[in-house]
Amino acid sequence: MQPKIMMKKKSISASKASLVLFLCQMISALDVPLDLSQPPTITQQSPKDYIVDPRENIVIQCEAKGKPPPSFSWTRNGTHFDIDKDAQVTMKPNSGTLVINIMNGGKAEAYEGVYQCTARNERGAAISNNIVIRPSRSPLWTKEKLEPNQVREGDSLVLHCRPPVGLPPPIIFWMDNAFQRLPQSERVSQGLNGDLYFSNVQPEDTREDYICYARFNHTQTIQQKQPISVKVFSMDSLNDTIAANLSDTDIYGARPVTERQPVLLTPTGSTSTKVELRGNVLLLECIAAGLPTPVIRWIKEGGELPANRTFFENFKKTLKIIDVSEADSGNYKCIARNTLGSAHHVISVTVKAAPYWITAPRNLVLSPGEDGTLICRANGNPKPSISWLANGVPIAIAPEDPSRKVDGDTIIFSHVQERSSAVYQCNASNEYGYLLANAFVNVLAEPPRILTPANKLYQVIADSPALLDCAYFGSPKPEIEWFKGVKGSILRGSEYIFHDNGSLEIPVAQKDSTGTYTCVARNKLGKTQNEVQLEIKDPTVIIKQPEYKVIQRYGQVSFECVIKHDSTLLPTVIWLKDNDELPDDERFLVGKDNLTIMNVTDKDDGTYTCIVNTTLDSVSASAVLTVVARPNPPFDLELTGQLERSVELSWIPGDENNSPITNFVIEYEDGLHEPGVWHFQTEVPGTQTTVQLKLSPYVNYSFRVIAVNEIGRSQPSEPSEQYLTKSSNPDENPSNVQGIGSEPDNLVITWESLKGFQSNGPGLQYKVSWRQKDVDDEWTSVIVANVSKYIVSGTPTFVPYEIKVQALNDLGYAPEPSEVIGHSGEDLPMVAPGNVQVHVINSTLAKVHWDPVPLKTVRGHLQGYKVYYWKVQSLSRRSRRHVEKKILTFRGNKTFGMLPGLEPYSTYKLNVRVANGKGEGPASPDKVFRTPEGVPSSPSFLKITNPTLDSLTLEWGSPTHPNGVLTSYILKFQPINNTHELGPMVEIRIPANESSLILKNLNYSTRYKFYFNAQTSVGSGNQITEEAVTIMDEGKMAMASRQVDIATQGWFIGLMCAVALLILILLIVCFIRRNKGGKYPVKEKEDAHADPEIQPMKEDDGTFGEYSDAEDHKPLKKGSRTPSDRTVKKEDSDDSLVDYGEGVNGQFNEDGSFIGQYSGKKEKEPAEGNESSEAPSPVNAMNSFV
Repeated sequence: MQPKIMMKKKSISASKASLVLFLCQMISALDVPLDLSQPPTITQQSPKDYIVDPRENIVIQCEAKGKPPPSFSWTRNGTHFDIDKDAQVTMKPNSGTLVINIMNGGKAEAYEGVYQCTARNERGAAISNNIVIRPSRSPLWTKEKLEPNQVREGDSLVLHCRPPVGLPPPIIFWMDNAFQRLPQSERVSQGLNGDLYFSNVQPEDTREDYICYARFNHTQTIQQKQPISVKVFSMDSLNDTIAANLSDTDIYGARPVTERQPVLLTPTGSTSTKVELRGNVLLLECIAAGLPTPVIRWIKEGGELPANRTFFENFKKTLKIIDVSEADSGNYKCIARNTLGSAHHVISVTVKAAPYWITAPRNLVLSPGEDGTLICRANGNPKPSISWLANGVPIAIAPEDPSRKVDGDTIIFSHVQERSSAVYQCNASNEYGYLLANAFVNVLAEPPRILTPANKLYQVIADSPALLDCAYFGSPKPEIEWFKGVKGSILRGSEYIFHDNGSLEIPVAQKDSTGTYTCVARNKLGKTQNEVQLEIKDPTVIIKQPEYKVIQRYGQVSFECVIKHDSTLLPTVIWLKDNDELPDDERFLVGKDNLTIMNVTDKDDGTYTCIVNTTLDSVSASAVLTVVARPNPPFDLELTGQLERSVELSWIPGDENNSPITNFVIEYEDGLHEPGVWHFQTEVPGTQTTVQLKLSPYVNYSFRVIAVNEIGRSQPSEPSEQYLTKSSNPDENPSNVQGIGSEPDNLVITWESLKGFQSNGPGLQYKVSWRQKDVDDEWTSVIVANVSKYIVSGTPTFVPYEIKVQALNDLGYAPEPSEVIGHSGEDLPMVAPGNVQVHVINSTLAKVHWDPVPLKTVRGHLQGYKVYYWKVQSLSRRSRRHVEKKILTFRGNKTFGMLPGLEPYSTYKLNVRVANGKGEGPASPDKVFRTPEGVPSSPSFLKITNPTLDSLTLEWGSPTHPNGVLTSYILKFQPINNTHELGPMVEIRIPANESSLILKNLNYSTRYKFYFNAQTSVGSGNQITEEAVTIMDEGKMAMASRQVDIATQGWFIGLMCAVALLILILLIVCFIRRNKGGKYPVKEKEDAHADPEIQPMKEDDGTFGEYSDAEDHKPLKKGSRTPSDRTVKKEDSDDSLVDYGEGVNGQFNEDGSFIGQYSGKKEKEPAEGNESSEAPSPVNAMNSFV
C-alpha cells in the first residue's frame, strides 16, 4: 500500500503547486499596465551588505519601471554622488545600475561606503535600500615563532589557529604536509574558533605537521599557518637520561599516566551568554578534557530541545538549532561525563530580532475622488520604529497633500485627485537592522481592460482544482462576474471560489466542468469581457505498481509499472534509484511497462521509483529491492583465556547481506592427529560473537567460524591461531565392548577404538581383562596397541565371561571401565526334541507338539525349533511326485506349532530339531500322520458336442485335485430365451466313473446353460459352466411364422408407422402434381402402396426380404458360458439382465435399450458347427420359448 500513498501525495503536491502559482499572481494582478502613467517601482537592487571582489569591477544594481520611464540618481554616504565627475563610474543606459571600473586602474577600497539609488518621474520617486559596499579581504598570517609542544600522555592540549581577520570570515580546517585532513574523533576535534582540541593526547598524536588552513571563499584563496610540532611522552619509554634533563618545573613529566575527571576547555567558567538573531542558526559548543575521553550531552533547562530543528555536530560537542525564534531563548546546559565524574556549563541564550514584516505597504491605484490607505506594520526585538517618507523625503518636510493623513503605521487618503499620485516609503528599524518598502499611490481614471489572452485554453485533471485567469485593470477597480456557456447565467454558489485578482477557482473540477467560461469586468467608465476554454482530462493512474522484492545476488528481478492515462496526453515514464538517475549499466533494461535488472549485485539494493509525467499531472510509485546473499565469512578470530580444558573464541561477523545471521557454526582441526580435516565443535545463535569452547588434552586445535542465514552458509573464516593442549591420561574407555566366540574353544573380545583426540596423550594402548563368570578366578589381562580385537583360546564351550577393556597412555590409565558379559564359542546341540505328537485339525491344518531339550545340551544361544515336514503320498492318486520338504521355524523355547497349507487326503512325515547360533541338532524320529478327505476341485474341463434338434453330448475331465474319493458328478441345466429369461432348472446325478453324457428330448433351436461339479463324501467342489444351442428345424419355419402374432411385435408396429408416414408424403406429392396438371404413373403408385405383409420371403435365409430388422439378425456368441467359479442366480426382477451375470458385460443405450451380449470364459472352445450357421429371424427368436 505504500506506493499508492506515495503516488497520491505526488498528485496532491502537483495540484497545490499549481494553486500556489495562481494565488501568487493575485498579488501582482492589479499592477498598472506599462502603457498607463504610473510612479516608479524599484524592480532590482543589490543586497544591503554587498561584499565585492577587489580584483573585479563593482556592479551596483538598481532597476526600476514607470510611465514615463524614470530617471536615476545616487547618493554616497548620504550626499549626492555625481557620477559624471568620476571617470571610473558609469551608469548603464535606461537603467540606474552603476559600474565602477576597478580592472582599469581603480581601487576597490576607494569606493567603500553606503550607496542609495533614487528612481524618479513626474508622478513620484522610489528609493533603494542603503547598499553597503565593502571589498573582501584575505590577509596573510602574521609571522610568529611557534615552540614545539611537549606533552605527557593523557594530558589535554589545545593547538591555537588564530586566523587573520578577513572579510567575510574564513573557513578553517587542519591538514598535514601531504594535504590530508587530520582525523578527528571524540578525543580530537576542531572548535568553532578554529582551534584543535585534544581531550587527552596519545603517543600516536606525535607529529610535526599540524597545519591550520584558512580558506577565503570570496577570493578563492587559502592561507596556511606555520606547522605546529607535538611530541607526546610516555613515561614507560623515558630513560633515566631524559628524566635527568628535566627541570623541577617539568616535574609533571615524571608522573605516571592517571585517569582524570572531565574539565571544560571551552567555554570557560560555569556560565556564559549568547545572543542570536531570529531566523539565524544557533551554534553552542562545549569541549572537555579528561581521561577516559568525556562524552557530551545537551539539555535545555525547563524545556525540551526543539524537535526537527536540533542537530548535533562535532561528535555531539556542538549543538545546532536552525531557524531560531524568541521561543528558543533560555538556558542550555552541556554535561561532560566519564567514569570518574562530570563537568557542566550553562549558556544563557537570548534571541533578538531584526525588523520583519507583518504587513508591508502595497501599491494603491485609486480613481479621482476615491479613498484608500497604506499600512506598514513590522515587528522585531526590540520593537522597531516606523517612519514614512514621500518621494524619498521625510513626510514631515514633504509638500503637503490635503487628501492624506498619517496615523502611525497607516496613511489615510480621502477624496484623492490626480495630483495626489506619489511614492511613499516605509522604514521600520531597530538596533539590529531595518526594512524599507516603496508603495505608490497612482490616481487614474480608466475603463476596464482584461489582460488575459482571449480564448485561452486551460487543461485540468479531473478531481483537481481549476483556476481560470481573468487578469484585469481599471480605475475605479472593476467588478468581475463569470458566466458559463454562450447564454449561461452568472456563476454563484459554494462550488466556485472568486478571487480578488479576478480568477475563478473550481475546487474540484469534474468532466461536466468542461466548456466555455466568460469573464465580464465593469466599472462606471465601461465594460469588457473575455472567453476562456476549460478541458477536463482523466487522471494518470499507475494500475500495477512496483512491489517489494527480495532477490538473491546474481539473480534477475523485474518491477512493473503499468499506467492508465488520458488518451490526449502523452505520458513519459522515468525510473529512479534512490531518487537519482538509474546507473549507466547495460544490466538495467527499461521496458514499456517494467524495469528489469539482470545479474543483480549488492549495489542494486535500494528504492526504485516509477515516475509518470504528463503536461498536467505526475504520479509515482516506489518499491524497495533488497538483495540478499549468503553472509560474508567472519574475520579477526581471536583466542583468549587459554586453559587446559577450555578456551574463549571471539570473532567479528561479516556482512549479513540483508539476511540476518541466524547462527554461527564453529569447527576445529586437529593438526596433530588429523591435519586438514575439520570437525563440528558447536553452534551458537547469530547474536553471539564469543563462545567458551571445551577442549580435549593432547590436541593441536585450530578453529574457524561459518555464518549461516536463510540463504545459506558463508565461506569458512580464516583459521584461528593454533593452540596445543597439554597431555593427560585418557578420560574415557573404548565403547561397544563385546565377547563372542568364533569357535567352540575360544572367546573373541572386540571394542571400538578411541579416536585420536580421545587419546589425551601419546602411547595409546588398551588393557584387555577377562575371567569366567560365577567361578572364583582371578582376572587375566593383556595390554595391546593399535588393535580393536583380542582372541582368548582354550576356553570351555559356551560359558559366560566377564570382560572389560581399559584405555591407557604414557601418562596413565583411564577410569575403571564397566564390565560386560560375553560367551565363549558355541557348538551344535547334542540331543533332539522328544515326545513329538501331531494333532490333525482339518484336511489342511495340523498342530505339532514336542518336549524341549535341556538347555545344557543346546551348547549355545537357543535360536528356536525347526519342524521339517513333507508329503509322502496322496491317497486319491497313485502317481508320486518329487518329495519337497518344508521347514517352519518357531523362535525361542516354544513347544508347539501349527502346520498350515496341507493337502487333504494325504500322508505326511515330520521331525523336529533344536537350533542355536552354530547350527541345528539331531532330528527327532520321523512322525507319520494323515489328512482327511476334502471337497474336490472343479472338473478339469466340460465340452458340449454333437448338437442335434433335441440332443447335446457332454464330455468332462476329472478334477485335478480330487482331495478324496469321488462319489458322483452333479449336472444342472436350464434354457435361456431371447429376452434372457431363465427357464426351469434340471438336475442330474452322474456316477463318478463316467466321463460323458448325451442329453436327449431337448427343444430345438434353444440355448441351454449348464452347471457341472464333482462330489466326495465331504461335499461338492467348485462348478464350471458352459452354454450350447440345439440346431434349428427349417421345415417348420413357415409354420412358426404363421403361428406368431407379429401384430404384437414392436418392430412390426414401428414398420407400419413408417409405411403410413411414407404414404402420407406420397399423397401430398400426388395432390400437388395433380393440381399442376402432371401425370402420376400407375406403376409407381402401385409400387409405392405395396403391402409389406405379402412381400416374398427370401429363400436363402427365411427372413422377410425388405423389412427385416438388422438388430434381430445378430447371432448369439458361440460357445459362451459363465465362469466356473460363479453360479447363475435369478433376482427378484424377471427382467434383470444380471441373472446371467457370470461374465455378462451388459450395457444400455441412453434410451434404455440393451446393447450387450452373452459372454463367458471357457477352458476350450467348442467345435465349429455346434450352432446353426444361419442367423435366427425374429420369428425364430420368438419361437425359442414356445
